Amino acid sequence: MTIPNHLAIIPDGNRRWARKNKLPVFYGHQKGFQALKKIIRKGFKMGIKIITIWGFSTENWQRSKQEVSHLMRLFKKIVDNYLKEALKKQIRLVHLGRKDRLDKILIEKITQAENQTKKFDKNFLCCALDYGGQDEIIRAINKLISTNIKSITKETFNQFLDTRDLPYPYPDLIIRTSGEQRLSGFLTWQSGYAELIFVKKYLPDFTEKDLENCLIEYSKRKRRFGQ
Repeated sequence: MTIPNHLAIIPDGNRRWARKNKLPVFYGHQKGFQALKKIIRKGFKMGIKIITIWGFSTENWQRSKQEVSHLMRLFKKIVDNYLKEALKKQIRLVHLGRKDRLDKILIEKITQAENQTKKFDKNFLCCALDYGGQDEIIRAINKLISTNIKSITKETFNQFLDTRDLPYPYPDLIIRTSGEQRLSGFLTWQSGYAELIFVKKYLPDFTEKDLENCLIEYSKRKRRFGQ
């Protein structure tokens, strides 16, 4: 089986899963994150080097204050819990996205997690919080404007993106759960040649076996990169 170096996941469908099962939306998010934890472990065990998860988009601020507050509390717990596992398994934690609008305590926890794991270089877990592909590109351009760089190449531009510290910044495979068939601005610059798999299952129902099936499907594809 061909294993991607970089797997990116758009974990969609928590709210619809909750409504389908006549449960509170918040419970759907919790079940979704539980499913993600198993998927992440399975992915690293299978040999994937980088896993990127989109946790909260720049557009998600439009949701109710109650839901956003719950998600922020949930993210804090996840950072605390997963940091212990990351240190034990030598996984580097990387935040993709803006740091100026997230909860102050959450940002402190993220920064601490990044600093404590920055020496690891075998496996990377990237969490995209307050992330949008267009927003990332605009932020990169604004950083470039403040420099004296006169000529911009692809390699130069990569150094100003959120993925600049990754050995494989371009995802080989992007999986989206819930049946939606779009990227919604996820890794806009980096996803140009990524293989895409859209799974009908909502995130809470997505299992390690489903991940294996996605990797089998990925192995069947021939990547030509325009050649």
